[in-house]
Amino acid sequence: MPTLRPFALEVYFSKWEFTAKHHMCASDMQSMTLTELLSFADDADRHSWEQLHLGYTETLGRPSLREVIASTYESANASDVLCFAGAQEGLYCAMRAILTPDDHVVTITPNYQSSESVPLSICPTSGVPLNAERNWDLDLGQVRDAIQPNTRVISINFPNNPTGKVISHDALNALVAIARDHGIYIFNDEVYRQLERRPEATLPQIADIYERGLSLNVMSKSYGLPGLRIGWIACKDRQLLQRMERIKHYLSICNSAPSELLAEIALKNRDRILKRCRDLIAYNLPLLSEFMKERSDLFEWYLPDGGCIGYPRYLGGDGVEKFAKQLVEESGVLLLPASVYRSDLLPTPTDRFRIGYGRTNLSEGLAAMKNHLAKVAV
Repeated sequence: MPTLRPFALEVYFSKWEFTAKHHMCASDMQSMTLTELLSFADDADRHSWEQLHLGYTETLGRPSLREVIASTYESANASDVLCFAGAQEGLYCAMRAILTPDDHVVTITPNYQSSESVPLSICPTSGVPLNAERNWDLDLGQVRDAIQPNTRVISINFPNNPTGKVISHDALNALVAIARDHGIYIFNDEVYRQLERRPEATLPQIADIYERGLSLNVMSKSYGLPGLRIGWIACKDRQLLQRMERIKHYLSICNSAPSELLAEIALKNRDRILKRCRDLIAYNLPLLSEFMKERSDLFEWYLPDGGCIGYPRYLGGDGVEKFAKQLVEESGVLLLPASVYRSDLLPTPTDRFRIGYGRTNLSEGLAAMKNHLAKVAV
């Protein structure tokens, strides 16, 4: 069985994430303090917080948290939800619960590395590229062509990391029809849902529209609360959820009691938190787009459909890897170069970089980039 290769993004972050002065590639929204979050709590939740017992929690997740999570779906109830210590654990458990070495997976590229590395460590996996020349569109014909008799999972991620792409409602419905015809699970990483530029572009959650759909979500991205380390999967296949729970027994076993209660408080106030995040994006995105326009000699910018990250093309003759390295070493501005998104499945663009626009320090980072470019001949 193949081993998991080093997680390129996390290896890169381990060197720079907490040392670079300007973290300009953050994949999460601006977070908040504990005091700010607790200010949203009603009297009952405040009492629960003050009286919280710091013992073990249920492996499935705090029952009231699972109820609140289920309320964010159109057709789910608490029995359809399994909580995890972050989204990464959920993805790992799902793939381990579904797949055997005799199976096959189809996943899109570019992607968050674990969406291909985890299934690749279990069984053969094929990639289907989002088309950079067509605004990162997904070719459903290529998905059909990639399906094999033993394909068990189609893994997607919309809004996409790193491109910000959101496919159309018709495309998602067609994808469900393809999967249903072949009895294939669809695993959708939906961690950026509710951060779409156009509300009408927001896709339904896959667990709501497909009996073999697995919806992955987390408090980290759209809600800006990565420190809670609370994620979940919603799925109507109860036997599959039970298999995932048994795998979780070998990992985190259960989640942090304080984190689960704080996540519950946040989700009860999700409309306020999401509005706060969308307002920040609405302020930041024009600033970033204007910067890209001013330096169109160096950057080709695709306006993301959703999420809080983009994947522009770098046009400089020195190449994106050298550019990103020089930028962080000399000016303290951290971007993620294309090598971080290298795929083992397909060739991926080598001239791109990830930039984030979900933090309050965007203006300072853009100013530092402008100063750097003024000093350095590219």
